[in-house]
Amino acid sequence: MCAKHVVVEPYNTAWKDDFIAIRDELAPALGDLALAIEHVGSTSVEGLSAKPIIDIDVIIESREKLPEVIEALSSIGYTHEGDQGIPGREAFKFEGKEHLRNHHLYVCDKDASELKRHLSFRDYLRSHPEAVAEYSRIKAEGAVLFPYDIDQYIEHKAPFIQGVYQKIGL
Repeated sequence: MCAKHVVVEPYNTAWKDDFIAIRDELAPALGDLALAIEHVGSTSVEGLSAKPIIDIDVIIESREKLPEVIEALSSIGYTHEGDQGIPGREAFKFEGKEHLRNHHLYVCDKDASELKRHLSFRDYLRSHPEAVAEYSRIKAEGAVLFPYDIDQYIEHKAPFIQGVYQKIGL
């Protein structure tokens, strides 16, 4: 069991600005290496309850650019952590970013299936308010049922997520 407390908050309009602040720090370091910097995850969906952590996908042309991206991100305090078992999604950690909202930073090549899942799931929720309401309920329920067990919390949400993937053909 994980000792970290699972906290799910109602949607916060500040999350959009938090993403922009992070993006504005990433963009100059990455320059043309980044095709796009996308706000993904629950904080990117208006009205959706979420853990207050911004999820970001940096989209690159191909994995061949990854060494340059690792170097560019390293110059602003990010450390490459590998794919953490999810092919096509490279994770980065950071220190010394107290001026920014806590965030998860990933780099994906433009054809990565994980990127497609992130964007498709986000876009489905953005256009289906009834799904946002249901997912918010499930997430809040999971945080109450499993306040110190992130794995159980994730498992609690899995049927909903899989149901959306089925609806969108993933």
